[in-house]
Amino acid sequence: MKFSLEQVLPADAEQAVLIGRAWIPGRNAGPSPVLVSATKAWDLSRVVPTVSELLNLQDPVKVARGAVTSGWAKPVGAIADLVANSHTDRRDASMPYLLTPCDLQALRACGVTFVSSMIERVIEEHAKGDQDQADELRRSIGAEIGAEIKTVKPGSPAAKRVKESLIKRNLWSQYLEVGIGPDAEVFNKSQPMSAVGLGAEIGVRADSSWNNPEPEVVLAINRAGRVVGASLGNDVNLRDFEGRSALLLGKAKDNNASCAIGPFIRLFDEHYGIDDLRRTHIKIEITGPEGYKLSGESHLANISRDPLDLAGQAVNRTHQYPDGTMLFLGTQFAPVQDRDQPGKGFTHKLRDVVSIRADSLGMLINRVNHCDKVAPWTYGITDLMRNLASRGLL
Repeated sequence: MKFSLEQVLPADAEQAVLIGRAWIPGRNAGPSPVLVSATKAWDLSRVVPTVSELLNLQDPVKVARGAVTSGWAKPVGAIADLVANSHTDRRDASMPYLLTPCDLQALRACGVTFVSSMIERVIEEHAKGDQDQADELRRSIGAEIGAEIKTVKPGSPAAKRVKESLIKRNLWSQYLEVGIGPDAEVFNKSQPMSAVGLGAEIGVRADSSWNNPEPEVVLAINRAGRVVGASLGNDVNLRDFEGRSALLLGKAKDNNASCAIGPFIRLFDEHYGIDDLRRTHIKIEITGPEGYKLSGESHLANISRDPLDLAGQAVNRTHQYPDGTMLFLGTQFAPVQDRDQPGKGFTHKLRDVVSIRADSLGMLINRVNHCDKVAPWTYGITDLMRNLASRGLL
């Protein structure tokens, strides 16, 4: 797993407002929000002890910039050094390194927001999680359903007519209900403080035989329900578990190290806003230990529901998040190419390296391991509060 500063930073890093988190070693060691420039990282903890609190402010960009110009933010070091030290295998614990950029926010996700993912979920459901049946179903019903839902706007009268037609032919699915119906699928991806970041290992269960990465844009939403920025994420998914039953979604999605977010949260400012986010083009590359390579793309312009619509369905008068939420928007990437045996499609192998990049958001890169072999999640909200209190930051 190799990555450089140039790969990790956005293409326009010099004008981007990038918020991260770093572990700051020393006598008062602990995690701190940091403002990242093209050359340096600045510790914001004396102004805001958590990223959640920063994003809940009226103007987080002004506060972050002002913390540096006023002298309240202290330099952590060269961002190149933090990036280099974020590699799990080569980390020097006596030096600062990057963590996932969120902390207290709820970690939530939207499903089947692209036509390709809708079709694949229907196939999973009909195959009951059996990878052997998926290839045949992909040929028999995938094209038929795809042709009908390709241009349908979710919740529209046309979508209702398509639903009635598919029901008559016994092709309707719960996944199509949330794909083209009025209500989006929004679920709990993982727990606050459990996400991993740049250079960390990501986990798949050892008893899963069909799984894949899901490269996605992740909205940073504050307590008021306002989208204030975005990051990249990997919504690691076990296709066999979810295919057996949608009620296994928790086991399919929420496992140790199955949620990766990073490298930074890019805040909306005069250079980057919601329209720029709507044009996000994600590239993913998977490199296997046996020399296997697979690349793909996900264009947010092809999403079936607007990002602000999804944000509004996640945070509203019926459901609030005082610490904010990080919301995965779904993916267009659904790998079906055979990796080993014909008709078996794609699944992860141990030590796969997954890199997810968007020019405006940088690159998130991680390596695959079994969930029970990845370092266990041990640092939770109680640990954070005790640490901040001991550092005099609360």
